[in-house]
Amino acid sequence: MRTAKISRSTNETSISVEINLDGTGVYDNQTGVGFFDHMLDQLSRHSLIDMTIRAEGDYHIDDHHTVEDTGIALGQALTAALGDKKGIRRYGECHLAMDEAQVRCALDLSARPFLVWNLDIPTQKIGTFDTELVREFFTAFATHGGITLHVDKIHGFNSHHIVEAAFKSVARALRPAVETDPRKADAIPSTKGAL
Repeated sequence: MRTAKISRSTNETSISVEINLDGTGVYDNQTGVGFFDHMLDQLSRHSLIDMTIRAEGDYHIDDHHTVEDTGIALGQALTAALGDKKGIRRYGECHLAMDEAQVRCALDLSARPFLVWNLDIPTQKIGTFDTELVREFFTAFATHGGITLHVDKIHGFNSHHIVEAAFKSVARALRPAVETDPRKADAIPSTKGAL
């Protein structure tokens, strides 16, 4: 079973993450940040990675620490669940349309974290959610998940649609990347022999 459970506690947040890479996209995410929960649900549903996330944070300050630390813990869980990465497809990509918005994602589960971020979000808020936290989440997720992650907005003007398309695009790129390649299920997908 390619599963992982991560707990992370600091003076700012308390996070627990459970994932199953071979799931069906079942989710139960409760971070105390409503819009963020909605995005995590999309990440789970469209990647088919089962996720249960619980977070408590210093909301009296803002949502920054909660969102970032959830990204850290989720990235750590992905790394743990992938193990030595034997047999995975490794790469994934997706062009995803959501109404007027289109977002492209390409990723590599390379263990060389890097984020290329070209996602202009027109507004500073979606409801009460600070849109700059979207990049903070993906920075933390890519760094601690060992992901080379490229996210580009092709077009779009509605902030909700753009952000949701980003989460769904990353999810749809993750799905094939974590899957087992039936033609090479016994090998690390690298000429180096290790990832």
